[in-house]
Amino acid sequence: MTPSRDASFFAIFSVFLRLGLTSFGGPIAHLGYFREEFVNRRAWLTDQTYADLVAVCQFLPGPASSQAGFAIGLMKGGLAGGLAAWLGFTLPSAALLFAAASGIHLAEGPLASAAIDGLKTVAVAVVAHALWGMARSLCPDSIRAAIAFLAMAGVLIAPSPTMQLLMIAAAGVLGAVWCRTDGADRAADTLGRYARAPAIAAFVVFAALLFGLPFLVTLGGQPWLDLANGFYRSGALVFGGGHVVLPLLDAQVAEPNGISDDLFLAGYGAAQAVPGPLFTIAAYLGALVPGVPPMLGAAIAIVAIFLPGLLLIYAALPFWQSVTQSPHARAVLNGVNAGVVGILAAALYTPIWTSAVTTPTDFIIASGAFLLLMVAKLSPGYVVLIAVLASVGLRMTLPL
Repeated sequence: MTPSRDASFFAIFSVFLRLGLTSFGGPIAHLGYFREEFVNRRAWLTDQTYADLVAVCQFLPGPASSQAGFAIGLMKGGLAGGLAAWLGFTLPSAALLFAAASGIHLAEGPLASAAIDGLKTVAVAVVAHALWGMARSLCPDSIRAAIAFLAMAGVLIAPSPTMQLLMIAAAGVLGAVWCRTDGADRAADTLGRYARAPAIAAFVVFAALLFGLPFLVTLGGQPWLDLANGFYRSGALVFGGGHVVLPLLDAQVAEPNGISDDLFLAGYGAAQAVPGPLFTIAAYLGALVPGVPPMLGAAIAIVAIFLPGLLLIYAALPFWQSVTQSPHARAVLNGVNAGVVGILAAALYTPIWTSAVTTPTDFIIASGAFLLLMVAKLSPGYVVLIAVLASVGLRMTLPL
């Protein structure tokens, strides 16, 4: 079976554009929106096909919801359909975050400062909430909890991009030894049969960019090339997507380019208030990188951070069945996922907590935002708005 091509570029783009304008709540919520739209409403996929597709995306590094959207477009309209799906889902939030970066330097005065403080403190709550949910699902036993703890300790003791990669690799090795599961998963045989030659070519491009961009940076020294390398590596090496990309972006992009923790966390908070994929924070950061025109920087950042995940999902579909039958691959992934939880826990402490929570008021707002997410189960967009208003209100009424 080959992928059906019965939807036009514009039809796929328009459907995903609407989703990009209305899909709040992060990657898990996005996958729920996709199921409602493409399984229940449009019947583009069966429930089993969609479940298999989500499994592929969860297995690979990169943004799972964007990869799933790209794959759905691919199945309905070929490569052009996949690009239409990605563009439609990504453009709204990318444009909003580019606008936020363009106006961030205009924010002056105590009230503007209070609003930025609100964005920073809500980042504490959002990441803590994500960490809680991931720990419950990805570290359900003592072995994986121990792997997560070791990864957290390693990154905190020797913070660097290299240490993060070493901890992920070590977690995979420990997972291969200690995280074996009994029984074989059912092979995914409903995604269709895709040609293997283009898939192999996509993986070759992925690897060539991953290892070639750092080499080109050492030769050329162009700011835009360094920018592309930092975002590409962040997109290529993050398992779990969403919030987990935060420490990689901080290490690969923010610190080397002199983007302060305040600006970084303000952008992260703003990213919670817009629909669409969290990876579009790249547009915000790319626009702030010195030496590159803001619009060019944002465009390079968006393409570079998403490209590895899209190449990998394109490369993986023809080979997914054999991967799902391997208990060794599942064991490695179990360990890697636990390591990712530890790295996110380290990021929650620094730079997030250490930069955002500096006064009792910050702690009050962050705690309240966490309760709104955890207990009241409000969407992140509403929580961001409440935290910003609370920060501004307290600044106006208290001598802070």
